[in-house]
This record gives sequence, structure tokens and C-alpha cells, in this order.
Amino acid sequence: MPQQKKLSQAEVIRLERDLAKFANMMDSVVRIPFTKQGVGADAALSTIPVAGDIAGFVLTCYAVVKAKQIGVPQEKLNGVIKLAVMDAVVGFIPVAGTLFDIFIRPSRKALDVVHEHIRTEYQIHSEDHVVHPFLHEKLEQKQQQSAFWRNPIIAWLWLHIPDLLGAIVIVALLLATWFGGVALWEWMQNMHH
Repeated sequence: MPQQKKLSQAEVIRLERDLAKFANMMDSVVRIPFTKQGVGADAALSTIPVAGDIAGFVLTCYAVVKAKQIGVPQEKLNGVIKLAVMDAVVGFIPVAGTLFDIFIRPSRKALDVVHEHIRTEYQIHSEDHVVHPFLHEKLEQKQQQSAFWRNPIIAWLWLHIPDLLGAIVIVALLLATWFGGVALWEWMQNMHH
């Protein structure tokens, strides 16, 4: 078998970021702040009988092709392919297929396999381009134009905008629940007097 030409770190990050953008769209467009858990297009597609499951399978195959471009060996991808086939088969079962898509995420699994491969193969330890691929790509463009964006604190804040906004929403909901509960309790106490 001919030895594949080794990619540069920048090429690998770009390819993995493309895969991460795809995986995020498929599996975690709406995400729980500071986690990778969420819901994406794959779960939405699975609500369309047959067509959605086929589309989900084709899109997971795209993730496998991207992984091959990065140089991930076939034996590491076999589990992803089995998961994609299982996802497609279970997907034909109404409700169960949608639940399966939310919790068993083949394109995210492909991304994890790729990320593990490049971590050992290319010594790339940062996860920003995987966790926040769209924001990372925009940050890279901004960093080429201005030193302001190269400041590590500014870069971190930019990459974590969705997490910070999500955390603010959660805190606001908790406060609203607390104050609503206190107001309701006081109202009930006043009703008894």
C-alpha cells in the first residue's frame, strides 16, 4: 500500500474543522452550555420516514470520507460505519429511530475517531477548532487582520460566546423560577391570613 503524504498541521486542522462543522450541524446545533451534548439535523431528519434515515446515513458516509482524507486508517473507521448502518436500520422504526439519533450520534463518533487519530499522529492538542468550528474559523480570519483578536483572553471569550450566553439563560431561568416561587409562596401565605 503506498504511503500517504503527511498533511501539514494547518491542513489537518482545516479538514477536521470542516468535519466538526458538519458534525455540529448533524448532532449538536442546539447545545447544552459547556458540553458537546445537543440535538441537530440528524434527529430532525429522522422524523421524516425513510428519506430522513437515508439522508442521515449518506451524511455520515461524508464524515467517513473526510476522515479518510485526513488519513485515518480503515480499521479505526469500521466502528463508525457499523454505527451508521445501525442508525439507518433503527431509524426506520418510528420514535425509536429519533431517540436513537439523539443519543447515538454516528457523525460525532466519526469526529471523535478523527480527533483521536490526529492527536497522536500530528500532536494537535487544542480542541477549539472541533468544539467551536464556526467561531474558530471566523476567529482565524480576524486574527490575520488584527492583533486584538490574537489576545488569548479575547480569543477564549469569542470561542465561548454560545456557552456564556447559554449559561446566562440558564441562570436567568433559575432566578426567574426562584423569584416566581417566592412570590407564589408569599401570595399563598397572604391568602391564609
